[in-house]
Amino acid sequence: MTELNNAVVLLTGATGGFGHELTQLLLEAGSRVIRTDIDGALLEQQAEKLNPDRHPGELLPSFVANLGTADGCEDLYQNVQALNHPVDILINNAGIALYGRMDETPTERWELMMQLNLLAPMRLSNRFVADMITRRQGHIVNISSVAGWIAPTGLTGYAASKFGLRGYSDGVRSEVKDFNIKVTTVYPFFSRTPILNSDSFGSLAQGKSELPHWMTTDPHKIMQATLQGIQQNKPEVFPDLPARVLTRIKRYCPGLLQWTTNQIKRQYQKPS
Repeated sequence: MTELNNAVVLLTGATGGFGHELTQLLLEAGSRVIRTDIDGALLEQQAEKLNPDRHPGELLPSFVANLGTADGCEDLYQNVQALNHPVDILINNAGIALYGRMDETPTERWELMMQLNLLAPMRLSNRFVADMITRRQGHIVNISSVAGWIAPTGLTGYAASKFGLRGYSDGVRSEVKDFNIKVTTVYPFFSRTPILNSDSFGSLAQGKSELPHWMTTDPHKIMQATLQGIQQNKPEVFPDLPARVLTRIKRYCPGLLQWTTNQIKRQYQKPS
């Protein structure tokens, strides 16, 4: 099992819905957490409310980092190295989403999404895994999405980034297993986090509406299931019922998938 108590955890996207929940849960589990996000003011604001003195864990220094660039990823790696606290668990949680037909989505926006959702986890994992190999221990956690298995209309670019993260995770897992390094990939369904309010573009945006509450999940419960999966060294975590159902349909009854995704799509569309 992966021990969370006293483990040094580097968490990206720490101020987002999943990131904030993860920080609190990790502190409760006794972890020593290095938080990073592009929003420095929000990092400080949330740190004041976390009050780590009430938990067995510890907030280590946080870093503002633009993970949408190679330089930003390298700067984060160097800053963390300077702390002289070897990272036991790297959680690649930072990411964004966009909604719209691919040809109607600004090129610079979907390219940034690919940088954040796929290339940043690859860059950070490639850097930190070398240290883990030397120490013969470590755990890499990639927060993917059910969109890493299916590609809903309007989320093509997002799905491409998450499909890529799934493939990368599978490959790295086989490459580092002999060094006692674990790789866990997490596939949540739509959860009640700010990513649901991501920017929309083009003709699909005109008919888009909010998902009903019953179709979204509680991020606290999703991250509880995620940490449990990390502790149990699970290679894949499907932390909610919709994710488990949809991925099983994809695997075992793909003919039903189009019908199922059409039902989900209708929840996005405003009545005419």
